[in-house]
Amino acid sequence: MAGNTFGENFRITTFGESHGKSVGVIVDGVTPGVEIDEAYIQKQMDRRKPGQSSVTTPRKEYDIIQIQSGVFEGKTTGAPLAIMLHNHDMKSEAYSEIQHSFRPGHADFTYLQKYGIRDHRGSGRASGRETAGRVAGGAVARKLLENRGVQVVAFTKQIGDIKANSFNEEFIEQNPVRTSDPEAAQQMISKIEHLASIGDSCGGIVECRIRGVDPGLGEPAFDKLDAELAKAMLSIGAVKGIEFGAGFAAASMLGSEHNDAMNKDGFLSNNAGGIVGGISTGQEIVFRISVKPTSSISVAQRTMNERGEEIEIKTEGRHDPCICPRIVPVVEAMACLVVEDLYKRHAAVRF
Repeated sequence: MAGNTFGENFRITTFGESHGKSVGVIVDGVTPGVEIDEAYIQKQMDRRKPGQSSVTTPRKEYDIIQIQSGVFEGKTTGAPLAIMLHNHDMKSEAYSEIQHSFRPGHADFTYLQKYGIRDHRGSGRASGRETAGRVAGGAVARKLLENRGVQVVAFTKQIGDIKANSFNEEFIEQNPVRTSDPEAAQQMISKIEHLASIGDSCGGIVECRIRGVDPGLGEPAFDKLDAELAKAMLSIGAVKGIEFGAGFAAASMLGSEHNDAMNKDGFLSNNAGGIVGGISTGQEIVFRISVKPTSSISVAQRTMNERGEEIEIKTEGRHDPCICPRIVPVVEAMACLVVEDLYKRHAAVRF
């Protein structure tokens, strides 16, 4: 299956299915001699793993990672770094009744059309479980970026129609929805818990901020920084849209309002989101993604089966009523992968 590798000079290849024996990632292009261990990567895995709280799926996967290669005596060797984690809490029987039916919103129909075969157990390769490998690979990139002075932080900006109106960075990891607004947090939690009780779901918006990136990062014309970030984010299964800086609001602004004026001290605003001409300006890079409602719901829906018969379906199993809380570390991981890859590509151009 093509399309499983991301990046150019810093690359990851993820593998595994939702109900297979294991999932993981191969990371290539890692700078040698960097101190890293399983505990560092595990910290990011724990943020993504299922069963964290009342607002996530009850599936219990501890996601304990194992570094198989690429590290010797606590330092990267420059060889491919292989990271694997085993699946444990699979309940494949929950999908037996719908194995020949197409679930609305899922990739059941499209995977069958493309490959002529599909793994119906928890969506197989199309499952959000695939992102475990991304987070592991992204943790390696994050470690390299820390040495460059780059920070990446994402948070839940909106869940349903409930918006975060303040930014308290320290609060993000102190609440189960990973929002930045203490006042909005409980409303978001209540909404998700209610939807879980009636078998429905909702979407939301996640914002990401990248600090400390040097000006000049990005490879125009086709590999612009914002273009690479957009591809990375839209490769996450639940993401349906992305905007940078002022984003879609720019459509109703005047040029005199949107342009980021400058003086001797730098930029006076950041409507461009830290990227101009596809190249970093040195300002904070800001983008937001739109996350669709979770496709797996127990509300009855109309669909058809593989024989073309119209049927009614309810998706059983254990699923997140809202993907936003657990997608936050995935967004950060993909952002880290893009930025580290572009740093390595930039070095080849300038030095």
